[in-house]
Amino acid sequence: MTKGAASRTVRAGGIEGGPALGDLVARIEEEIVLGRLLPRQRLVEDDLIERFGASRHTVRQALMQLDALGLVVRVPNRGAEVASLAADDIGHLHALRSMLEAEAARLIPLPMVPEDLHILEAIQARHDAAVEADDLVEIFRSNHAFHRHLFACCGNRFLVEAIEAAALKAHGVRFLPMRSVENRRVARDQHHEMLAAIRRSDREALVQLCRNHVARLKDGYANIVHVVETPKDTREDS
Repeated sequence: MTKGAASRTVRAGGIEGGPALGDLVARIEEEIVLGRLLPRQRLVEDDLIERFGASRHTVRQALMQLDALGLVVRVPNRGAEVASLAADDIGHLHALRSMLEAEAARLIPLPMVPEDLHILEAIQARHDAAVEADDLVEIFRSNHAFHRHLFACCGNRFLVEAIEAAALKAHGVRFLPMRSVENRRVARDQHHEMLAAIRRSDREALVQLCRNHVARLKDGYANIVHVVETPKDTREDS
């Protein structure tokens, strides 16, 4: 028996010693965001057990949590599948995110607390390196960390929670435009423009940059709406 095999035992219900629930939820979320699991794609328990080395109980609990987050839907007699968004939904969600994130930018105290600015700069250094390396996983993680810390500076935890909830709703399609090298570099440059606006305490510029950042992603959505809206059975036959 190999060292890896010795550390976990396979059983009918799945694998003992696999990822914890929170880790599994995060990994499936990441797969959805990166477009490795597409909208309306079925999430078969046995496939997830094999893919992530998790127990059946943990997989079922993870799907329940992802359902509550709006990333997965459970369809009667079909099981779970990745949530999808229609074209109108994407437009409405963009409008909500633009409004919420612009309001958070208006509330951020300027000049910014130096410690918060240093944290943003450090996160952006990670993002820069990930863009140069074409590391999509780290691009997603550092991008998420940048925006989470930026909007947390607004001081309104309810607004921050609303922004996070809206971002989660968009996870199935929000990162797909980032498959383009050009879009990744534009997003990186926009982050640096936000940092520059913060350094000079230019609130109006920061607010407009936050709006533009969301708008850029919305424009990219138009190229993938056909994937989101194409019936699952049709995609499987192609």
